[in-house]
Amino acid sequence: MKKVQQHYDEIADIYDDRYDGNRGKYYHGHISDHVMGVLPQGGFLLDIGCGTGLFVQRYVEEGGRAVGLDISPGMVRHGRQRCPASGFFVGTADVLPFKDATFDALASLLAFSYVPDPEAMLRECYRILKPGGRIAVCTLSRTVFTSIVPIAYQVGEKVGLKKVGVGDFGEHYYTNSEIARLFCEAGFEDVAVSRCSFAHLNLADPVFYLARKVEPFIEENLPYLAYNVCAGGKKPEG
Repeated sequence: MKKVQQHYDEIADIYDDRYDGNRGKYYHGHISDHVMGVLPQGGFLLDIGCGTGLFVQRYVEEGGRAVGLDISPGMVRHGRQRCPASGFFVGTADVLPFKDATFDALASLLAFSYVPDPEAMLRECYRILKPGGRIAVCTLSRTVFTSIVPIAYQVGEKVGLKKVGVGDFGEHYYTNSEIARLFCEAGFEDVAVSRCSFAHLNLADPVFYLARKVEPFIEENLPYLAYNVCAGGKKPEG
């Protein structure tokens, strides 16, 4: 995790550049739509791996209250600048610095694959979520396309490419059944898993816009080709 923290601290000042353009706005907006569809509206949310606060900002704009947590102090600094009325904390997902039954909703966008102990994270999520509260995670899915990503990272590092995205940090690509099992073992109920995002922002412009056009068809009919997997669950009442 130290390598991940250092990476994001190094790119914190330029991280939002990838989401300022049309591709980035569409990509993040698309996965945010999937996550928002799982969560209660108008509640109190924690975003785990919040980065610069993009999803915190959206949840607040749609009527909720939200705070964010990230391993990178640089990212947290930018989150505080983006949403000065929300709280941002530096910390790790396996030891969440909050009291039991604090939140109505928990979200994690594009961070779960980099958590070294996902079981510990989900146990902590269960602890701090109120009874009846909901959790939504969107992370990397295991597909024929994503299987070559680690190789691409290695090539990029060897030729000296500096990417805003995460490099080869041992990230884990999840199948639907694998992430569903983790949620169920942590105690969540009403667990549902789906695939999303065929138009990834790292694609070149012509390919991205083509992928965007066929994305609804892919998600509905060929979900195993989608880049991300989204999982949601509920903490039992009482």
